[in-house]
Amino acid sequence: MLRHNNEKQSDRATLAGVKKELAKPRMAKSARIAELKLDTTRIPEYASITMPGTVDKIIPPQSTRHPEAADIAVEGALSDQILRIENTLTDEHDDEVSLKKGAHVDITVTDKARRARRHS
Repeated sequence: MLRHNNEKQSDRATLAGVKKELAKPRMAKSARIAELKLDTTRIPEYASITMPGTVDKIIPPQSTRHPEAADIAVEGALSDQILRIENTLTDEHDDEVSLKKGAHVDITVTDKARRARRHS
């Protein structure tokens, strides 16, 4: 007897969901997608990881065209990983700063790549 009542409640919930969906105005799929992209509460968060590191060495510029570089040893990587970045950075006040040898830094890597769609 209880099983029959549960089925009725499930059917009513499904019917209510269908009625709610049918009450919405008809819209092309592309318009629905555009509407979702404009919704500010649905801003996508990209996958990221933050790892500690230490500035291993500062490499002077080889010519005036090339900026100074910094080698950063990343801790917690699978093997000893060294990142080389330009040593022309700005702080939160847009003032130019540069890394010094032995400085402890946090490296954040973010995936902002869009997934490619395959058309069959």
